Order: sequence, then C-alpha cells, then structure tokens
Amino acid sequence: MAKAALYEREGHVATITYNRPEVLNAINAELRRDINAAWEQFRDDEDAWVGIVTGAGRAFCAGADMKDGAGSAGTWPGTFWEIPTINSYESGLEIWKPTVAAVNGHCLGYGLTLVTRCDFVIAADDAVFGFPEVRLGVPTIVGALRLPDRVGWSNAMELLLTGDQIDAERAYEMGLVWRVVPRADLLGEAHRLADRLLQAAPLAARATKEVAARGRQLPWTEAVRFGETMRRLVARTDDAAEGMTAAVEGRPPRWRGC
Repeated sequence: MAKAALYEREGHVATITYNRPEVLNAINAELRRDINAAWEQFRDDEDAWVGIVTGAGRAFCAGADMKDGAGSAGTWPGTFWEIPTINSYESGLEIWKPTVAAVNGHCLGYGLTLVTRCDFVIAADDAVFGFPEVRLGVPTIVGALRLPDRVGWSNAMELLLTGDQIDAERAYEMGLVWRVVPRADLLGEAHRLADRLLQAAPLAARATKEVAARGRQLPWTEAVRFGETMRRLVARTDDAAEGMTAAVEGRPPRWRGC
C-alpha cells in the first residue's frame, strides 16, 4: 500500500508529496505520521539541499480529515498538544534547508499552516487558501502566530477571523504567495527555482536562513554576534574554500555540502 506522504529525491532536490488524493489530501493519523517522517528524512538527508512540497491529485491539502477523527485534540501523532515536543514542520521542526511549497488546488487549515512555514510559495492559478477553523468552533493557533508577520495584521485577520477562502491572486496580493503560475507549469516553476537555489553553497544557505530566522528574535547586538559566529564556522568548510578558489579561477564552484 502506498504511503500517505511520499519522499523522493532527484539529485539534490527532494520532493515531499501529500498522497491521499481521494480525500483532497486531508490529514489523518497515517498522513500525519508519514508527513512528519518525510520532513525528518529531508532534514537528515545530507544529499538533499532543497525541498519541494506539493499535493497529489486535485489539492495541496484540505486540512484535517474530520470524517477520520483527525480534528479531535490529542488523538493522533504530531498534534500541537505535544508541545514542547515539536515534531512537525508546520509546528516548528527546525529545518534550515530552503523549502518551496508548490500549491495546487485547495490549501486549507493544516495545509496552509505548512505553507506559511515555507520560504517560497508558488501557487497554481486555481489554488484556494483558507483557515476554516473559526467556522468549526475552534481557534487557529500556529497559523495565527505566524501569519501576521507574513502578510500584515489586517490581511492575517481577514483569513483567521472570517474563515473565508481566497484565490491565488488575492493570496499573491497580500504577500502570502510569491508567484502564481498556470497549473501545468507549477512543478516546472518549482524546479526552476530549486535549480537557482542549488547555485548557492548549501551550508552557507542554511546558515543564512538560520541567521535570518533567529536574528529576528534577538536584540541587534546579539543578532550580529550570532551571525558572525555562524559566518566564521561556515568560512572554515571545504565549500567556502572551493567558493574562493572557483572565484579566483573564474569557474563555477563545485559544492560538496561539507
């Protein structure tokens, strides 16, 4: 039987796929286990430098599978009730490799929470976004914590407090989506972006992303000191030496990720 979430790697690009297309990739216990495992595999795979996440079939992820009992608090692995044990990417599992969401069709609830965690969001022109939780009588938590910084207060409240769904153009307008493309071009556009990201030394890219994320939570002086510590660590890697040598020799660098 096929896994409810797939992990595949081609070269240095890993693709994680929600794989319950018959229910629009709604999350049940099995999908929660498999998607968590896929993100952990991406984090630990030394040959995976960029990650793309998408959905099989007509949707990205339609949120919790209410018919499967997935909406019941604390009943399946990876719920936010397990905090401070963070074991899902959308709830804060630390992965400093670049991530790209290729959003096809419906992207709701847990699916949208995951999207707000990704560095780049490319949406098919038929994508739909929403946090329906308030219309089900429950609050949105992680999405509420993350969304205002991403799209601004009023745009965030539009999604969080109305439960309305918005189309890809509105999502682009508010800054939730980085780029909108025809559905047929979605994965091609995601892979073209991944190819651009692979031009960077992978350890330098991870350090830069971590400094950008952690630095926002630190006072300025501490943020700069943290960044300088990271810079000095990465400057001692083989890739840093290769980057300097390639620049002097006028050729493209050959990154090894070490």
